[in-house]
Amino acid sequence: MQTPKTCAIIGAGPAGMASAVRMANKGYQVTVFETNSQAGGKLSQSEIEGYRFDMGPSVFTMPHFVDELFTISGKNPRDYYEYISLDPVYRYFYEDGTAIVAHKNPTQFAQEIEKKTGEKAATVEKFLQKITKTYDLTADIFLHNSLHKLKNYFTYRVLKGILNFNRLEAFKTMYQANQQTFKDARVVQLFNRYATYNGSDPYKAPATLNLIPHLEVNLGAYIPKGGMYAITKGIVKLAEDIGVQFRYNTKVQEIVLQNGKAIGIKVNNETLLFDCIISNMDVYNTYKYLLPQTKAPQKTLSQPKSSSAIIFYWGIRKSFSQLGLHNIFFSKNYAEEFEHITDKKSIYHDPTIYLNISSKKVPEDAPEGCENWFTMINAPHNAGQDNWDEMIAQARENMIEKLNRNLQTDIRPLIACELIWEPRKIENITSSAFGAIYGNSSNNKFAAFLRHANFSSRIKNLYFAGGSVHPGPSIPLCMLSAKITTNLVKN
Repeated sequence: MQTPKTCAIIGAGPAGMASAVRMANKGYQVTVFETNSQAGGKLSQSEIEGYRFDMGPSVFTMPHFVDELFTISGKNPRDYYEYISLDPVYRYFYEDGTAIVAHKNPTQFAQEIEKKTGEKAATVEKFLQKITKTYDLTADIFLHNSLHKLKNYFTYRVLKGILNFNRLEAFKTMYQANQQTFKDARVVQLFNRYATYNGSDPYKAPATLNLIPHLEVNLGAYIPKGGMYAITKGIVKLAEDIGVQFRYNTKVQEIVLQNGKAIGIKVNNETLLFDCIISNMDVYNTYKYLLPQTKAPQKTLSQPKSSSAIIFYWGIRKSFSQLGLHNIFFSKNYAEEFEHITDKKSIYHDPTIYLNISSKKVPEDAPEGCENWFTMINAPHNAGQDNWDEMIAQARENMIEKLNRNLQTDIRPLIACELIWEPRKIENITSSAFGAIYGNSSNNKFAAFLRHANFSSRIKNLYFAGGSVHPGPSIPLCMLSAKITTNLVKN
């Protein structure tokens, strides 16, 4: 019997876990090396004083990409994790008192927008139909295949997308396209916010990113039973069931090269040999720390980084009936907010707040009568600012003041406990270069083509997967990144 080939996965983030499952299905003996004590990367969890928090991604779309890991392994996904459809999906709050409920049904959502803003429902529905077509045109180009293999451009669907490139509105910004579509500034702001799903600025990012709300509004959003970390637990259990080994609290020191080929990794000053290596670590830090003697692709790695976040995880000694699972409290001046984040590398005094409360759907995430608040604002990545502690403290005060104003209460005495994630900590825990959650920004029309490939063109047997490489960040795209990457590896 032939000895199976071996594969090392560096990092147990979503794409790392998915790559492990796919490589095991290709017949490889797979070992995942993770610096932290648990899998998940940003898709991790923390518990404190009876409150449980999902630390990173909180919106679950396109679950079929996760389910595929189980079906290709001959398993029933529902034996490992379950999820429910959300309705409503979001609640939006504006400083003028407007409150919009984003219903699951697109038509109902459009009618709600008309009722609350005066923007015609027909305009909203036409926009939603348009972005469906945009997604259909772009998916094969940008999401399902490597952009760095010439042969992938010579298929009917890809050529069709390229020939219809003008319909993708790549030469308009998201803001420009939305302002031309909608008359009401509140509706423009609502759809502009989807640029933040990959850490971009709607005033700079191409209007092509308007396909993002299609994934949530037209296709639906979900929450796993038990919270987002249930996805991580389910994939880890699957991986272990099909023979993948996880080594936690194990930091990879170096990718070992020989004659232009990756032959192994160094752990605890010991070289372990592998036939194939997939790095799920941020590609910038992979080159910086694991390939220090290798000439890095500077043009790719020097692209502007995405935004980051400041997140306060608060245990709240009260339940708020006006809030749902996903809530947005908008800034009064969105353009000024993004000017601070993108250009000034600072934090606006009136930030847009995203408030996720998983205990609304997972009651055991908080004590009875209480709620677990994941309270987040967009922030610049760590570009060497010397006043982070001051900015974070001021942001906390501004966020509390804004929530108090909108909820007409005082949440200060309700905060039972607190955890904080901010750019420096995000980089330290998740190896995201500069604390940029989404890798490179998408603030120019060619950003998709400037992401690092899923393979090394200079080093044989070395591959990359995850949010910092093609096709980009988010759980669905990390699942697709793992699929693209592992399809490049020969059996």
